[in-house]
Amino acid sequence: MTERVVIVGAGQAGGRAAEALRAAGYTGEVVLIGEEAHEPYERPRLSKSVLIGEEPAVAACMHPREWYAAHGVTLHTGARVEAIAPKSRVVITADGERLDYSKLLLCTGSRVRPLPGAPDALAGVHYLRTLEDSERLAAELVPGKRLVVIGGGFIGLEVASSALKRGAQVTVVERQATLLDRVLPAEIAAQVASLHATHGISLRTGVPVARILGNGAVKSVQLADGAEIAADLVVIGIGVIPNTELAETAGAASADGIVVDEYCRTTLEDVYAAGDVTNHHNPILERRVRLESWQNAQNQAIAAAHNLAGKARPYAEVPWFWSDQLGTNIQMVGVAEPGMQIVWRGERLAFGLANGRLRLAVGFNMGGEIRSARRLIEARAPLSPQRLADSAVRLKDLVTEATCSASTP
Repeated sequence: MTERVVIVGAGQAGGRAAEALRAAGYTGEVVLIGEEAHEPYERPRLSKSVLIGEEPAVAACMHPREWYAAHGVTLHTGARVEAIAPKSRVVITADGERLDYSKLLLCTGSRVRPLPGAPDALAGVHYLRTLEDSERLAAELVPGKRLVVIGGGFIGLEVASSALKRGAQVTVVERQATLLDRVLPAEIAAQVASLHATHGISLRTGVPVARILGNGAVKSVQLADGAEIAADLVVIGIGVIPNTELAETAGAASADGIVVDEYCRTTLEDVYAAGDVTNHHNPILERRVRLESWQNAQNQAIAAAHNLAGKARPYAEVPWFWSDQLGTNIQMVGVAEPGMQIVWRGERLAFGLANGRLRLAVGFNMGGEIRSARRLIEARAPLSPQRLADSAVRLKDLVTEATCSASTP
């Protein structure tokens, strides 16, 4: 059989993996299969510049379609892989095509988590995951519309920010007591809530949605406490579900994502995985994580491509995430953990420590300081909370001290 890597999933991770295979010098066939009609694209713009009309949807695409043919990548769009036969090294598509592989990379990503009981056919109710989702929502998001966003995570808050910019009246409903409950300590999330409230976005936290009401088109959102919020549009953003079913059916281990090692290998021979769908061990954080971020979709896919090409490269990075909301660039490195000690340096930079070591940093328009914080997390050295809080002490100096401390026997 001709040497061939098949990539299932033509999103950001799949597209970057195909690109990186050629950059790594891989000379075999590369086949990229995706369910959507588009060539690979990056999703962050969908809740920001595409949604507010600053850029066309095509701007999210990583390369024009011609790029793939020019680089020897066979791109199949609008195609679904139904099954993997790992013993015979074959993938089977929904239309019955059987495609042999030497090595297989799963970049199957994730899908939106549906709101239980949400009406499927009610006009004005939206999810945001695809280019088409963003275009449909943008067409309806006109000045004066009353928008209710269900879910106070990053996607929901970015949609709220974009909608406000387009002149909508916005309410965010979050069933947990604080926004961003899954990713930020409450004390830091309160800063984000204050940002939204200051700009006139109404926040309802600590109360679930009971029903979405309407006759043909949405009219209101009823909360569990009996309150009813008038709505012309509803956007549901309550998280995503990793698309693990294809791998699981083939026999791969799964636990909140396809389980992979540091080289992106699944428990199936010559089957790898990368992106949102993976659960991987992060040696810097010393724990397993599943990450839904631009950085992970890109960089884990690049690492996987090098491993597929026979150039061993472990994936080990401090998680990094950014979000643009209401004119503020929010950047986060590391991950939140229960019981963290929160240390503020002024009003725009917060740190989370566990056992005296930095595990999380969140900055509001503080990109330069976040880069230093990333290096402090990498060093894994004990840090003084007092010195972290002292703006007279440069973070770069703390990085130098921590690096020296970590390298001293």
